[in-house]
Amino acid sequence: MAEASTQEQAVSTTDQAPTNVEVDNSYENDSAYGDELSSYTASLTSSVIDYRHENGRRYHRFRDGSYLLPNDETENDRLDMLHELFLLLLNRKLYLAPIKNPQRVIDLATGTGVWAIDFADQHPEAEVIGCDLSATQPTLVPPNVKFLVDDIESDWAYERNPFDFIHARFLAVSIRDYAKVIRQSYQSVKPGGWVEFQDWDLYPTSPDGSINGTSFLKYYDEVGSAFESAGYHVSPGPKLEQWFKDAGFVNIHVEKFVIPYGVWPKDKHLKKLGAWNQAQGEANGFEAGALAVLTRFKNWAKEEVTILAGQALSDGRNRNIHAMFNFFVVYGQRPEN
Repeated sequence: MAEASTQEQAVSTTDQAPTNVEVDNSYENDSAYGDELSSYTASLTSSVIDYRHENGRRYHRFRDGSYLLPNDETENDRLDMLHELFLLLLNRKLYLAPIKNPQRVIDLATGTGVWAIDFADQHPEAEVIGCDLSATQPTLVPPNVKFLVDDIESDWAYERNPFDFIHARFLAVSIRDYAKVIRQSYQSVKPGGWVEFQDWDLYPTSPDGSINGTSFLKYYDEVGSAFESAGYHVSPGPKLEQWFKDAGFVNIHVEKFVIPYGVWPKDKHLKKLGAWNQAQGEANGFEAGALAVLTRFKNWAKEEVTILAGQALSDGRNRNIHAMFNFFVVYGQRPEN
């Protein structure tokens, strides 16, 4: 048994991120960011929609202050843009784990619920649960999906009825004890079941150093340090593999991707990714990420945040600034034994 366990622990790492991204010097108008995503909703109790309103944005009330980004319609539209970005990144796949015939699935911090809804459509045989601090999901949903208001950083009770597949995407700047969430995922997935986390390295890089000294980089430095001082994991993507190992997962697989910001790459696929990334930034993405954390934890005035966000947005439109982000997809299996 010890020998089999050691063999299963082998880690397969595939690095998809190009080391050098060529800049497209010819102007091309990439203003089309894709089709609108179909809308569904989920029925939840009204006791959790007494939302917090602050600085012109709406935030969750359940476990008030745990999550520092808005939950209003503007933010929900932006999250759906990110969903399309991730689908484009993964060749229209919702996940990369080699799951087979899943019967019970959960999407952690489901947001608008669009991933859970898409998964339920693709797997009508599966019971799909989406959980989140906010009840912002739709009501017209496939019959095999339901949404729960829950805090994934609290102690779980799913071990009594474990899952075949646990999925989480973009928990950066949302979670204080990320390793605990992964440990609880291990405890709540069936032996032989799979867990997949997809997440960012928040801090941008550039192939030619063109972001150095820009307001774009200053934005991420200011916002990232504010989240870190508030106790949140800012760049969990590079740490996922080790957290999976520590939790006890086997057959761990890591894939690293690069996502540009803007349409500056010459490569057509990277250009489309950059267009979608810029689209979510243009949808008040910079303000959404900075407003609560800087005003609540760093005593910034709303007007100061607006100026910083506007400067970052302006730099993002500059085709001479070649920013890109690393994004990680990590999945692992709970041992059969």
